[in-house]
This record gives sequence, C-alpha cells and structure tokens, in this order.
Amino acid sequence: MRRSIALGAVAVGVAAAGAGTLVASTGALADWPDLLGYPAALVVGRALLVLAVGSLLYGTYRLAVGVLMQSTNRRRAYNTRNILRLVFGLVGIVATLAVLTENWLGLLFSLGIIGFAVTFALQQPLLSLIAWVYIAVKQPYGMGDRVRIDDAKGDVIGVDFLVTTLWEINGDLVTTNQPSGRVVTVPNSVVLSSSVVNFGGGGSPYVWNEVGVQVAYETDLEFAREVMTEEAIDLVGEEMSEGIAAYREALAETPVELEVHDRPTVNVTQDESWVELRVRYLTHPRRGQRVKNRLYERILERFNDAPDRVAFPVSRNR
Repeated sequence: MRRSIALGAVAVGVAAAGAGTLVASTGALADWPDLLGYPAALVVGRALLVLAVGSLLYGTYRLAVGVLMQSTNRRRAYNTRNILRLVFGLVGIVATLAVLTENWLGLLFSLGIIGFAVTFALQQPLLSLIAWVYIAVKQPYGMGDRVRIDDAKGDVIGVDFLVTTLWEINGDLVTTNQPSGRVVTVPNSVVLSSSVVNFGGGGSPYVWNEVGVQVAYETDLEFAREVMTEEAIDLVGEEMSEGIAAYREALAETPVELEVHDRPTVNVTQDESWVELRVRYLTHPRRGQRVKNRLYERILERFNDAPDRVAFPVSRNR
C-alpha cells in the first residue's frame, strides 16, 4: 500500500512537471484572465511545477524509506531515514523557492544572508541540529540503548533532529534501575557539553555487574567465595559465556588491554568490622537488577544453610 502511494506520487510529479512545462512554454492559457495580478499561464505553470517538486521528492523519499526499512539493522535504517528527511526537506525548500523566483543565484545569496541572521537568533536549535549530525556519525548511542545523558537516564526511543527521547529509568519515582513510565526529552545540544554513558555500548551489549555480601572475619572465606561463584555460574554462566565472546570481540577493536575472565570472580574488601565479598559477572543491562536480586537471594540462602562456616557482622541479624 505504501509503495503504491509512493509510486503514485512520482507519477503525479512527472505529470505535473510535464503539464507545467507545457503551460509555461506554449502560452496555452494566454486567453485566461490574470490570476492574483499575474498572467494565468505564469501562475498555473509555476503551481504545477511546485506540485511536481513536492510529489517527486515525496514519492522518492517514501520509496527510499521502504527499502531502508527492509534492512535487518534497524538502528542504521532509522539514522539513515532521519538523514534522508533532512536532505529531502532542504532540497524541497530550495527547489520550490527556485521555481517560484526563477533566480538561483539571487536565491542562494538571499539564503546566505538569512542564514547568517538565523544563526544568531536560533543558536540552541542549530547547536542541537549539529549535535544530531554528531550522534548520527559517531553514534555514541542509538535506538534501544540504555544511556545516561547529563542527569537523565533511560532507554532511547527516539533521536530526532533537535531532541533525544528517553523512556526514563530510575528518576524521582522509582529506584533500582526500573522504568518510571515517564518520557524524558533531552536537547541534542546537551550531548556536546555533558558526559554520555552508554550501558552496553562500545560494540558489546553486555556490562559487568556486582553483588556484595558483608560477612564477619570468622567466616570461612574460601568456602564463601566458592558458594558465590557457584551460584553466579548456575544463574548467569551460560549467558556470560555468550557475553564474554561479544565483549572480547569489541575489546579487540580498541587499544585497551584488559584481563577478561570466562567465569564469575569474587573480590574481597576489608573493613574494620567485616569483610565484603563481591561477586563480579557479565550480564545484559536490562536484566541487571533482576539478576542481582535473584543472585543475592540464592547466595544468602546458601550462607544461612552453613552457619558454622559463614558468620555475619554482629550488628546484623541473620
């Protein structure tokens, strides 16, 4: 259906271009009275040419977008569609004004003067437009990514010419990386002046996460570390194996050299009154809190089943 509409628009554009050229060149409407103070042939001819420009550009744009949307890479298709919208829009404006004025050089000169003035009047929108070009080229984030831009955190659901739209995570209403249900609109210009954190960016959709448990110094640390490692492997081991491959592939494209473990590891932090054990594992950021909750419950249950080997700080109840 959409393809038929696009082809129909192209056909209308071709027909309008032919009719407009015919009217303007042959004087077919010479006997008509003036329209709006101008010869009828001039008014009708230029109106048909404007219709031709609009129809041809619209039909071509719809055909191009239809081809793009068949791509399996939705993010790239979305970015390319936005670029096409901008290019076709600018071409349409210039072509329409050129048809109406029939003075290309004067039109371009006027646009230059107007553009110079608009630059001062619309600094922030223009800066956001420049930032949009930066986002499209460098791709610090894209559709579906979980990001933090300045103080806003959420999943990207739209990247337009002037703003980025996020499905908010955390915020004032909820915590623990849960969606709040609110939509946050961030000007693209913020990307050029603030830090941008992409959770799962850099070529790999996975991030490292940790679960910490505080135990007393009397605890059998080797046993506790084994328990935490076993539970983490049982819960996220298969997913982590897949994630490690993607993570190493992304890391190989950078000059950074890091030691990457194939399985969860446990780090120990000492405090005056207790020892904190933190199990480190790889997971998808969208499942991070759910995995953390489940893993903590499983570890705590195992620790409670071995009171002779795991002790908690005195100020804590079992």
